[in-house]
Amino acid sequence: MIVDFHTHIFPPSVKQDREKFFDDAGFKLLYSSKDAKIITAEELVSAMEENGIKRSVTFGFPWKDEKNYKMHNDYIIESVLKFPEKLWGFCCLYPDGSKSSEHEVERCLDAGLKGVGEIAFYDSDMTPEVIDSLKGIAQICLHRNCPILLHTNEPVGHVYPGKSPMSLSALYSLLKSYPDNKFVLAHWGGGLFFYALMKKEVKEVLKNVWFDTAASPYLYKKDIYTIASYILGPEKILFGSDYPLISPSRYFDEMEQAGISSEEAEKIVGKNAMRLLE
Repeated sequence: MIVDFHTHIFPPSVKQDREKFFDDAGFKLLYSSKDAKIITAEELVSAMEENGIKRSVTFGFPWKDEKNYKMHNDYIIESVLKFPEKLWGFCCLYPDGSKSSEHEVERCLDAGLKGVGEIAFYDSDMTPEVIDSLKGIAQICLHRNCPILLHTNEPVGHVYPGKSPMSLSALYSLLKSYPDNKFVLAHWGGGLFFYALMKKEVKEVLKNVWFDTAASPYLYKKDIYTIASYILGPEKILFGSDYPLISPSRYFDEMEQAGISSEEAEKIVGKNAMRLLE
């Protein structure tokens, strides 16, 4: 069974008039271009059927405005109820350390969502203040045994919309601050997994961490699949397409070209996700 662990859907009201929501700087950064696709739940499910995807983990956007993130999370909940055999939903918001954001996470998990994410800090590194703002949400997720999916990116290389001023040392500090929580690091964790080759400490810090492949065809050579499988073990990699950014077929082609075994591929494209969420 193929599970896509990283997809985004939006309510029709956002798709029809995106400019109305440009007061959120992060949303404007990623979606001001008409080339930045916005899709609904129905469009995602149609694409899943075309690409042989059995289930997708889907979420919205980390809005800073409470009204917006509640509206979007309501849509995720409604979509999961409409397509219960197709979609698993995550609660998405900007964690500001407030009781409001904690209550929203509890509300969404009570409604049947499976985790929290994609949490992103597009205008900041993961400073001590940012790390502390996650404390309440992390405690809720730990208690409920559900994962937190974080937007991460490599601190070097070309610039693109949504690339935050993130350092791997700050991301590492965040993971050390919540060692018992389950984290999924989007976009290969910005390359953090390479340090699992170190002899001391890092492997232990990453024991509850998974890495998704979102945007991989834009960021890395296909060899990353074999390299990451060697360093981490294939059981720590989750296929995520970041759809509608990139078609799932591009990932499948690259995995095949990379020469990973069918057993490894089965873990990456489905088995790992099933174990994590069921």
